[in-house]
Amino acid sequence: MTATVSLSRRNLLQAGAVGGAVLLIGIPPARAGAAAPAAFSPSAVLRIAADGAVTIILPKSEMGQGVYTTIPMLIAEELDVPLSAVAIEVPGGERELFKPLSQDTGGSTSIRETWEPMRQAGANARAVLVAAAAAQWKVAPESCRTEGGKVIDAAGKRSIGYGDLVAAASALPVPEKAPLKEPSAFRVIGQPTVRLDAPGKTDGTIVYGVDVKIPGMKIATLQASPSFGGKLKSANDAAAMAIKGVRQVVKLEDVVAVVADHYWAAHKGLEALAPVWDAGPNAGLQQAAIDADLAAALAREGKVANQAGDVATAMKGAAKRVEATYAQPFLAHAAMEPGNCTVHVRADRCDVWTGTQIPADARATAATAAGLPVEKVILHNYTLGGSFGRRLEADMIARAVAIAKQVDSPVKVVWSREEDVRQDIFRPAYQDRLVAGLDAAGKPVAWTHRIVGSSIMARLYPKYYDGVDADAVEGAAKPPYELPNLTVDYVRQESAITTGWWRGVGPLRSTFVVESFIDELAAAAGADPLAYRIGLAKDPRAKEVLRLVGEKAGWGKPLAKGWGRGVSLVQAWDSYLAQVAEVEMSAEGEPRVHRVVAVVDCGLPINPTGIKAQVEGGIIFGLSAALYGKITIAGGAVEQSNYHDYPLLRMNNAPRVEAHVVTNTEKPGGMGEPPTAGAAAALANAVFAATGQRLRSLPIVKTS
Repeated sequence: MTATVSLSRRNLLQAGAVGGAVLLIGIPPARAGAAAPAAFSPSAVLRIAADGAVTIILPKSEMGQGVYTTIPMLIAEELDVPLSAVAIEVPGGERELFKPLSQDTGGSTSIRETWEPMRQAGANARAVLVAAAAAQWKVAPESCRTEGGKVIDAAGKRSIGYGDLVAAASALPVPEKAPLKEPSAFRVIGQPTVRLDAPGKTDGTIVYGVDVKIPGMKIATLQASPSFGGKLKSANDAAAMAIKGVRQVVKLEDVVAVVADHYWAAHKGLEALAPVWDAGPNAGLQQAAIDADLAAALAREGKVANQAGDVATAMKGAAKRVEATYAQPFLAHAAMEPGNCTVHVRADRCDVWTGTQIPADARATAATAAGLPVEKVILHNYTLGGSFGRRLEADMIARAVAIAKQVDSPVKVVWSREEDVRQDIFRPAYQDRLVAGLDAAGKPVAWTHRIVGSSIMARLYPKYYDGVDADAVEGAAKPPYELPNLTVDYVRQESAITTGWWRGVGPLRSTFVVESFIDELAAAAGADPLAYRIGLAKDPRAKEVLRLVGEKAGWGKPLAKGWGRGVSLVQAWDSYLAQVAEVEMSAEGEPRVHRVVAVVDCGLPINPTGIKAQVEGGIIFGLSAALYGKITIAGGAVEQSNYHDYPLLRMNNAPRVEAHVVTNTEKPGGMGEPPTAGAAAALANAVFAATGQRLRSLPIVKTS
């Protein structure tokens, strides 16, 4: 599942529109008199070999979300082959080949993007295989059916395996839009399915980027300037070279690396190197100053992200006014697999072995760093040991290539856990100010929401930034509730800290604020928080997940003293998810989450087992951040370094998670982000229910 393939446009015959918005690129069929091809390729994402083997060239990365199972299920369904018969090849950076299907993986887009085109690829392949069999039997294609990788005639007396039809099918035109199956005919889609990569993860045979081994390879580890913008001042090269196994010291302007025969030698060599740093222009930067700047920015007028009705008039006529300010910290990704990238730079070629969410951008970054044309860079993309958005950035690849340019052999650059945390690209810190006016019945008649934080969009996609960071306001600009008079604006406030995507992206930060504030409005109205949401929710699917989560969680049933339940709603990524967290407060005032009940409507559930796994993992990830997650700055440097001071929720404190999946035939939505996005608000609202104390800043547990 980790082989890299390179596909050339010289092999392409045609581009046909599939599924309306997505192109699938055709492969040239065999011509009359030509030798039978080794493999029949009805599209650039699907190959069927003469032995019947089915291979997907999959333009999405696997980082724990299960796309190496779910996407093959789409092909297996429409092609009528067993799921176990579908293999995967992982391409390098081939952006042009797959356009307009993106090769990036993030934002819960994988299934939403591939749902129609992958099924269409399977259906197109099935149609041309049926046509080949029908021509051989001299019958109408409509009289044939497919099952188990075979075409079968109407009477069920004759059958031909797909592999035996490859040569004949290759000589036929491939339809652009063969009919897709109706959901009632699905035999693979919708079935609870164990992930195809589970055995490899269990027995250790799956290769991650950090596992890569290349003949003659050296290992390097590095240290960058601890302070943002700092430079290397001096280092004890002789002491590092005296360590057994150390081969080389590589110095760059703001980073130093030790190259050795193995990681431990590189690690000890870096310790002996004892680099000294010029802290640079941000030496005096403190977290308190960053927080103060965010707070001050709340007083500035922002760029309007959404406006409806007449807020000023409605606020004047309100029977009650509710105000709140919320704060959320910088967050690190802290994936289990630390940063790593193996590179071999030669005069006319650069090979890169890593796991990345952005293969095409990673390849282009490597080319720039190596000083080579992009066609001279070969990217080998591997399974990622977690990412949560960190590998949507290519900075580590640029750094590894810069080091590798000074090394004569292949070199694997590995970031220590401490370096991985300190040199992360962090989730932005935010502050939000909300004011609402309620009528006599407690319903909101006016709503204002100001969001302050750095702009990821302005850094990465400046041409799409118009003064509003579309990510930061997602989930807040258009809340899922009836708010007739509303103004939401955004104030950009930067610091020296580089910020980027983090699992749950914009809706995560927005959900904590919006769902906490809705809870405050329910309390001000003297209403039940769940019933209040159901009454205000605009979408029937949102109302239904709220109703169901209340039923499944036993909402309203008495709890012991010191216990509380809290609810949250996420409506984003074309999915709907409601959570109820059940919390016990300790004598020290810290929450223990015993149970989380989640109801998810993500449209037609392709793999219910995978969805439940995403719910469980996402909730644990979100609770970890809500309870403990924060990155703070002192003297221009990150204070945290490892799991001891950037803790995660441990197994002995993890709650029981009950996931309930709604079944319908709506177009599938995303599932990588929603469970994480809803966790913090459900937890904070449960703490309020247990204690009467409203939590408006994260993390909840103050570790320092």
